[in-house]
Order: sequence, then structure tokens, then C-alpha cells
Amino acid sequence: MLVNFVIGGTQKGGTSALDSFLRQHPEICLPEAKKELHYFDKEENFEDRPNYKQYHAYFRPEPRHRVIGEATPSYMYWTTTPYRIWSYNPEMKWILVLRNPVERAFSAWNMETKRGAEHLSFKEAVEQEAARCRKALPLQHRVFSYVDRGFYAHQVRRLFNIFGEDNLLILLTDELRANHKNILQKIFEFLNVESGFMAPPASVFEQDYDDKIEPQLYSQLLDDFYFDIKQLERLLRRDLSLWYQSPLRSK
Repeated sequence: MLVNFVIGGTQKGGTSALDSFLRQHPEICLPEAKKELHYFDKEENFEDRPNYKQYHAYFRPEPRHRVIGEATPSYMYWTTTPYRIWSYNPEMKWILVLRNPVERAFSAWNMETKRGAEHLSFKEAVEQEAARCRKALPLQHRVFSYVDRGFYAHQVRRLFNIFGEDNLLILLTDELRANHKNILQKIFEFLNVESGFMAPPASVFEQDYDDKIEPQLYSQLLDDFYFDIKQLERLLRRDLSLWYQSPLRSK
């Protein structure tokens, strides 16, 4: 049995929380050793014919498991990954959890700062992002792509074109946080597993930061993302106005 679903994005959107909920379901098999496998976004795995046995070694499916999946949130962002996944399994189901792109960028910067990978202020990192990311060309930059990762429209459109809309379930971080019971039921139905199962409630989404985004910078980034959000609204056929009309938040 092939891996048949991925939680493919977005970074800092709530994928860790979702992974923790799904691995409690008795019919879902997820990797035992770690959450993010990064198999399909590593160039060295595709320099020659890919060794899927190496990929499958991370999984220990049992007779009770009806689906096998993994959560690597960079999959939706990494340009070559969707095509690689289609070559592996053209029927792959994708679960995406999208977050206000300004807040997502700030959260990613905080993560990299705490890891010691980032030493610039958020404002400086945003101002220097293009120059820093250029050094990774022709690939994307894994660390400093705070803003670039938040342009979701073309990422979602690419997945629609390759896998079809029916194979994508696109959620919002806010709804997973506020109403995770109903959202989990929706996910279980999408994966064709027992939808009545309920993971114990957990509060794993909240995180306080030492700094806040400067209001002027927040407004500037909202302007940068505005037309992309409007495109995404048309793609998803849903209202995302809270993203570009919401008051400044630090999470």
C-alpha cells in the first residue's frame, strides 16, 4: 500500500497539531520516528531513480490501518515536490492548513530566531529576504523565505492542476483552532476513515512571542499579500477578508 495522503502545508499553519490529532486515530498510519520526512523535497533523493523502499521504511502499517500519511509542510511550497509526489502516487490526497500570511511569516521568523538560524530583526529579515533567498537559486531557501511562502495562490493552483480539486482538503488555521472537533470529522471523512473518532481536546496552537510586529510593517505586508489573498479567495470560493481586515495580532 502506497502512502496515500500528505499534510503538505503550510509551515507554521498548525500542521504539528494536526499530526498529533491524526496519529491518535486507530485507522491512520503515520511515521513512528518523526513528523517531517522531507523525502520529496530533498534533491539528493531524486538525483537518480528514487528509492521508495527508503521512504517506506519510515512506516509500520498494521492490518487495522486504512490510510498511510505523513506531514511535511514544505511540500506545497517546494516547486518540484508536487510533480515528484504525482510520479509516486497520482491519487495522493493533500491536506493543507493555511494561515494569515503575515502572521505565518512572523511565526516562522520567531521559530528560526529561537533555533539560532536567524539573527536579524523581523523587519530586517523581510527587507533582506529577496537578496538572501537569491543565494539558494535555482531552489527556494528553506530558512529565510518568510514572506515568499505566504503567497499561497500559485501553490494551491499548482496542486489543483496536478492532483485535481477533489484530492485537496484546504483548511484554515483559525478554524482548526476554534472548532477542531468538526474539522477533524471533515478530515476523517476526506480520508475515508471512521469519522466518529475524536481525539482528546488539546490546546496546542497558542504561542506568545517576546516581540510584536510593528504596525507599519504589518500594514505593508498586508498590502504585499492583498492581491494574492484575493486570488486565493476565488480559487477556494471562500471569504478570507479576516486576513486583510483583521486587527494586528501577535500570534
